[in-house]
Amino acid sequence: MTTALPRTVREVRLAAPPRGLPAPSDLAVVETPLPAPAPDQVLVRNRWFLVFGGLRTLLGGEARNTPVPGLVRGDTLYGPALGEVVLAPPGSALRPGDLVTHLLGWREYALVPEAQCTAVDPALPDPVAQLSSGAAAYGALTRLTGVRAGDVVLVTGAAGGVGSLAGQIARLLGAARVIGTTGSPEKAARLVSELGYDAVLTAGSWREAPDAANPRAAYRAFAAQLAEAAPDGIDVLLDNVGGAQLAAAVDAARQGARFALVGALSGQLAQEGAGATAPLEIDAFRLILKGVSLRGYLGVDHPDVEAEWLRRFADWLRRGEIRFPLTRIAGIERAPLALRELTEGKLFGTVVVELPGHG
Repeated sequence: MTTALPRTVREVRLAAPPRGLPAPSDLAVVETPLPAPAPDQVLVRNRWFLVFGGLRTLLGGEARNTPVPGLVRGDTLYGPALGEVVLAPPGSALRPGDLVTHLLGWREYALVPEAQCTAVDPALPDPVAQLSSGAAAYGALTRLTGVRAGDVVLVTGAAGGVGSLAGQIARLLGAARVIGTTGSPEKAARLVSELGYDAVLTAGSWREAPDAANPRAAYRAFAAQLAEAAPDGIDVLLDNVGGAQLAAAVDAARQGARFALVGALSGQLAQEGAGATAPLEIDAFRLILKGVSLRGYLGVDHPDVEAEWLRRFADWLRRGEIRFPLTRIAGIERAPLALRELTEGKLFGTVVVELPGHG
């Protein structure tokens, strides 16, 4: 028996470019007619979609040279989503009920070109794990920095979707000590007790008003905490933040340290601006003398990483060797508030909106 399709569906659109961090009023949940698929399109009923901080940059109107396009007033938001196939083109390998991922989240139903649908790995204990941001952490740690036995690894922004997996991945790859950073003592405690971080630092957060007014004070506060947690320095940095934390990490680098830059939350989630820049001052002389490598990570430059990560992630999950911290937000109408709370640092781990009618 075929389930009747709705005549209208809901999606989240940009109502107005945000001034500072996006507020729920900047987004609108609207009803729109459900269009018929074109010959090469798959109709997917979304079950979950990812809420991620990078949207702030895409919404701000000043995104330049980003791997995906920025958004303007009236556009429907997008991002990673997981759903079930409702209709597929004739001759397609996909069948109704198949679970797929794609990049047209923030809507209840998506019309997705068949070539842009990826079947969910059946080896994953929970299909929503395919929406994790762990591929960025895994790719940066295996392709850019490497992790050697005995390494001291620092992960900034450790309570987010990338960081909550990065510390665990570093440990599984052989790190001897893993240090994280986050903005609150509550999240720091969870990172230690639940995710195995050896130490978590909270000084130097870009969210604290005095830091914005006096970046040198933020640097000094963080550098002092880092020196206590890693008195002999660090070998690897996976940086999601930039700002004072990256500057202090340069000073704490051991000879031959390897740094991978994955995010720039100090700029993306700053109260002011459009989230499209993250300037900072670092000591280039120290980079040279210590032979530090510093590289940015983009997933599009490493197309082989995603499949490799999913295989290892599924195996680690089945063995109980890794945890997948997940915050579920129920209902598309709560998505605008979820984005605001994520940018304010109130949520932990990977954040997904779960659409009703699904377990």
